[in-house]
Amino acid sequence: MADKDDPEAHTHEAGGPAHRHRNGGAPHTHSHSDGFAASQGRWAQEAEARISLFRHDEEIQRGLAFGLQGSPTLVDRTIPTFSRGELPHFAGERGTFLNCPYLEDVNDVTDAEVAIFGAPLDSGATYRPGARFGPQGIRRSTNLFGTYCYELGVDLREQLNMVDIGDVFTIPGNLEKSFDQISQAISHVYSRGVFPVVLGGDHSIGYPTIRGIAPHVDGNIGIIHFDRHVDTQETDLDERMHTTPWFHATNIKNAPATNLVQVGIGGWQAPRAGVKVGRERGTTVISIGDIERVGLEKVVELALETAWKGAKAVYLSFDIDVIDAGFVPGTGWPEPGGLLPREAINLIRMISAEGLAGLEVVECAPPYDWAEQTALISSRIVLDSLAMLVSEGKLGKRAAKKDRHAWGPQTDL
Repeated sequence: MADKDDPEAHTHEAGGPAHRHRNGGAPHTHSHSDGFAASQGRWAQEAEARISLFRHDEEIQRGLAFGLQGSPTLVDRTIPTFSRGELPHFAGERGTFLNCPYLEDVNDVTDAEVAIFGAPLDSGATYRPGARFGPQGIRRSTNLFGTYCYELGVDLREQLNMVDIGDVFTIPGNLEKSFDQISQAISHVYSRGVFPVVLGGDHSIGYPTIRGIAPHVDGNIGIIHFDRHVDTQETDLDERMHTTPWFHATNIKNAPATNLVQVGIGGWQAPRAGVKVGRERGTTVISIGDIERVGLEKVVELALETAWKGAKAVYLSFDIDVIDAGFVPGTGWPEPGGLLPREAINLIRMISAEGLAGLEVVECAPPYDWAEQTALISSRIVLDSLAMLVSEGKLGKRAAKKDRHAWGPQTDL
């Protein structure tokens, strides 16, 4: 345990109380008058010095080898003629999440620790379609970001063996066949010990993702669900839609409704049929009012306690419309009065610190987005969750063994 009187002290103990006193994941102490910001800033400056530059330097060499030496007029001789890496952020798009390596042969996914893939489906939308373009929009938004997070002291390029394996081949107009495709895709990834990150797609994918993971978990699965809507009714417009995933997911034997925690619920689009199901099945609902009343840390404690009770794994499903509609206009069913982006990011960091079995971000619909606001926040949910999992030692341990373009550690830790 770290010394509480040391201004640089912090701990990565799994399950320890420090996770719930980080206010967004950054190590700090309550015993110094210089305050949280100064403590975090000082820690982050020193943490950066401990991160390798191996993958950064490797990327420069790849760029020069595959993209030609830059013109003689350039003073910086690390710049190639053709962009082959992170820079410049406005060019050289590879089309992958954060420009991470693309793995064309999904049979080789075992060589990775995290696999990003899209579920481009909006056939379950009951109001505004467009979420089929979510994976494309989220990936494109990550061109803005680098691989390093200052306040968490994590560089995903250096520390996480992450790949993008493309999108599931969904079937427009046929939800059930699309569900089968999505279940098969996530099952392929998860059964090989690889952490799945799913870019939605509308929220109907919540059912097939849990269905794909469930057979590979030796025990119960807890679900932490961020949303403004309960999504627990049996049918909508006579079908399984994006308003129904948790009715069907909690019918799965080892995904009981008592391990389902729903955070951010409220507003004027919570169908009473779904509310009735939640009441009867014993789901835990945390409203925006509850969050205001007790604060983020208490909400996280309740969510983790409930989702993990008797469970062997916890899956995170984040509907971007849980955030106030003023910040996320590009979604299928915007709802005013939701979380602030900062609140959402801090909640995700604290929840991820305990470990996850996988995560999905859904309902980003680029056709309605302005200045990529919704896509940018969607990508931050993924990035901050992964960074926290690395920071806490839950991920970042598996090095690539195959001779390929790879991120992450050089050798197994």
